[in-house]
Amino acid sequence: MDAITKDLTDAQAEAVQHIDGPLLIIAGPGSGKTRVVTHRIAYMLQSGIRPWQIAALTFTNKAADEMRSRVNLLAPNQPVWMGTFHRFCAQQLRRYAPMVGLAENYSIYDSSDSKSAMKRAIAAAGVSTSHTSPEQIASAISNAKNRLITPEIMAQQTGRAGDTIAA
Repeated sequence: MDAITKDLTDAQAEAVQHIDGPLLIIAGPGSGKTRVVTHRIAYMLQSGIRPWQIAALTFTNKAADEMRSRVNLLAPNQPVWMGTFHRFCAQQLRRYAPMVGLAENYSIYDSSDSKSAMKRAIAAAGVSTSHTSPEQIASAISNAKNRLITPEIMAQQTGRAGDTIAA
């Protein structure tokens, strides 16, 4: 275990050796956060934590690849799950799709797909876009969803209770 903490600062070594419960690390760019995370993973593995019990998440594929490479140097061939938040969440949604009301073969739309679908829905509903844009309509729907406003509540608020509104 000394090999894992050998070249770390005292603060980094303390973070690496913290394995009971969550740990928040706040540090500036270039201060060694990725180093701490990868060494912590290696330390956890050497402490007997199973690789399948560890998930290392980051924001970019590049950062995930870097983490994977560093962990592999410290703890070769350990099947620790490392990837992006997006990939992790998509994987969990696929695994548990029926539990959240999705079909297992659902699609995740990118912004271009979403824009095309919105334009098709607007056309199918016969909604005039002379005073608004598909982007503004999508934004209004997103805001309503974020505020947990259902289509029925939205219809009541707009005075269109008889209309069918899809969210």
